[in-house]
Amino acid sequence: MKKRYALLLLALCSISALAQQSSFTVGTATAAAGQKSTGYIEVPAGADAATGIPVVVVRGSRPGPILALVSGAHGTEYASVIAIEKLIQALDPAQVSGTVILLPLVNIQSFEQKVPHLNPVDGKSMNRFYPGKQDGTQTDRASYLITKQVVERCDYLIDYHGGDLDENLRPYSYWPKTGNDKQDAITRDMTLAFGLNHIIVTTDRPKDPNASRYLDNTANTRGKPAIAVEAGYSGTVETDDVQVLVNGTLNVMRYLKLLPGTAPMVEHPVWIGKVDTVASEQNGIFYPLVQRGTYVEQGMKIGYVTDYFGNTIFEAHAPAAGVVLYICGVPSMKKGDAIANIGEIMK
Repeated sequence: MKKRYALLLLALCSISALAQQSSFTVGTATAAAGQKSTGYIEVPAGADAATGIPVVVVRGSRPGPILALVSGAHGTEYASVIAIEKLIQALDPAQVSGTVILLPLVNIQSFEQKVPHLNPVDGKSMNRFYPGKQDGTQTDRASYLITKQVVERCDYLIDYHGGDLDENLRPYSYWPKTGNDKQDAITRDMTLAFGLNHIIVTTDRPKDPNASRYLDNTANTRGKPAIAVEAGYSGTVETDDVQVLVNGTLNVMRYLKLLPGTAPMVEHPVWIGKVDTVASEQNGIFYPLVQRGTYVEQGMKIGYVTDYFGNTIFEAHAPAAGVVLYICGVPSMKKGDAIANIGEIMK
């Protein structure tokens, strides 16, 4: 009897240990196999205020890779934020093989205060200070915790962006080439599976994991294949922009075998090898002459700036032939502000 009791106790302990091993925790969110859990990555106070980053863990019913989906580093790039919210509701743990970590809104202060580009607490972009540091400002501390709790624990990552309040942007993605052929083949397939047919090829991202700067680069420098995607423009939440981000994510999950089914790829992508930024040389009122997605020739006039009496004081011309990835979507213009980004098509 004692031997049978001991064996039963051992079996129960083994089952308990297995169940504990099958759970996954990020911040205050813990999900066992077949569960979905919500919580926060709690960023403690330091040189400035504390904050909390919403996090969702979807723990699949079957084993598989860990995929991180991160949005809202710029809190007024609304379409990407809403896309992750849609995915939180849509993902069924019973259908998932592996684990999905979702951060729908990294920069809550930007979102709540409607401040574009920056975290209003410390004036920093929340996609420029990775891998972060524990003793820095709020952006630094948040970046550090995302690096430790999300990037370093995932196998793959997608970083979501879009046109901010002042950016009239066409959808596109980034293929970050690292020089590691195996990793680059995976990220290339991830961009093609995502389905955005304009893809920027980047080769100039930092190589030092301690100075990675961008979120997707932080993952790539740690051997975790990662891409960045952009859709949405000028503060709008258009159904097409949200849906292209949702559908693209689901298709990448099929490619990575987190979801069942085949993953069709973009058949004829437009590869962009260089991005030229056109900046204003004057303060004033901006008038665009082209729209997002317009193909332009070198020297073509794409907009102009007037003084506050309507006199033209600066003309903006395309520095090279290419496609308008985004153009300023508001009349407000300061000297040095970006008027447009022109993507040069690779031959």
